Amino acid sequence: MAGIVAFGAHLPRYRLDRGRILKAVGWAQPATAARARGQKAVANHDEDAITVAVAAARNAGAFGPGAGVGSLYLASTSAPYAERQNSAIAAEALGLGDAVRSADVTGSARAGTTALLAALADVTSGRAGRALVCAGEVRRARPGSVEEHLLGDAGAAVCVGEEGGLAELMGSHSVSCDFPDRVRGSDRSLGRSWEERWVRDEGLLGLLPDAVSAYLARCGLEPGAFSKVVLPVASLRDAARVARALGLAPEVLVHPLADRVGHTGAAHPLLLLCRALEEAEPGEEILVVGFGSGVDVLHFRVTDAVRSFRPRRTVGELLKMGKDLGSYERYAAFRDLLAVETGMRGEFEPETPMSVVWRHRRTILGLVGSRCRRCGTPQFPPQRVCANGECRAVDEMEPYPFADRASRVFSYTADLLAWSPNPPLIYGVVDFDGGGRMMMEFTDCDLEDLAVGLPVDLVFRRKYHDRQRGIHTYFWKCVPAAS
Repeated sequence: MAGIVAFGAHLPRYRLDRGRILKAVGWAQPATAARARGQKAVANHDEDAITVAVAAARNAGAFGPGAGVGSLYLASTSAPYAERQNSAIAAEALGLGDAVRSADVTGSARAGTTALLAALADVTSGRAGRALVCAGEVRRARPGSVEEHLLGDAGAAVCVGEEGGLAELMGSHSVSCDFPDRVRGSDRSLGRSWEERWVRDEGLLGLLPDAVSAYLARCGLEPGAFSKVVLPVASLRDAARVARALGLAPEVLVHPLADRVGHTGAAHPLLLLCRALEEAEPGEEILVVGFGSGVDVLHFRVTDAVRSFRPRRTVGELLKMGKDLGSYERYAAFRDLLAVETGMRGEFEPETPMSVVWRHRRTILGLVGSRCRRCGTPQFPPQRVCANGECRAVDEMEPYPFADRASRVFSYTADLLAWSPNPPLIYGVVDFDGGGRMMMEFTDCDLEDLAVGLPVDLVFRRKYHDRQRGIHTYFWKCVPAAS
């Protein structure tokens, strides 16, 4: 029976206190004061929907060529590319190889659960031994709007397979309809939502309960059959209202994280599903609901295997790692809502040679170097000649991935002259266990967080954004390893 075999989430380091939003732009819409409580998760300047989705998948486990992943779905309403497959970039970063089938799923906040249903269908039909769903959102909202308070950034990943499942799919039900709760044209960078009360009354309290009730009636189930229920809503109050409409006990609701993360769009139901699975016990029934241009309902039963799996970092641990961004203006600059002076060093934007990116895609996106078959010396970037002076073998190299290797800081420095959206620019030299050394940029840290010999993790991030040509370029950076 098809089911979930691995899961993981990613929350950005930064949090923005909603009170700062109100203080900075609340004069435009004073009524947003009712939403100005708690925090929301804010992606760093070098994070986007692809990088947070990749981070979530890496948190779930190692997905290389030997993992048996035959399909990859990337779900997002804020993916950087409209033409250039975002999931193909993620597949390269995860080292899944060229044989994987990839697809982008978008168009509504229901994209995450729709992608999960497609992945489960791939496994059930035998088209893939395993299928990976990555969802990521880094969304922009108009300054001072209700959405700016509600929307948060996050990634979530679920891997499904036919055997060894942590939770088995027991059934599903979907309803598709043109319910325009949030709308963004293909020629617009900022979306808009219809009146909140209408969305709540017609959508969350109308369409959603009807779809769930239809599934329960078809299967002869009662609301009390479920130990955990995932409702992707933007507030605790809305969650309680929907629960009452469905006849659910309040204690079965998975906390929507509205006060600490915000509504994370296509990633939200999968993020809450990760939270539910981390706390689940064998035999529990989990109901997952996706909402947006319709409703998806998925029913899982937890197995004994759930006790033997743990992501690298749980949602609870990720919540504790958050740091206050400290400034609404910095957030606005990260989202290109506020133009700031970059100086001459920040104005130069060389054209990205796409042919070079293609030829060296394994090196750039996968951080794959080479290792000498004769003496075992690794090096990056890949070379034909061994760097070991006592070997110097020619054309005796094999691919050698660095992204998952343990590494430590050899040296580091802060550059106050080079342009960075989050100054200072910090970079240095990193040594890899087993050999190999390279210069890397550091992110998600302050200078005082670093020290020589400090263990670091590698993360997939956006290197720069060529706004003139609409090109996003990616590479790997370092962050201090979590203790």
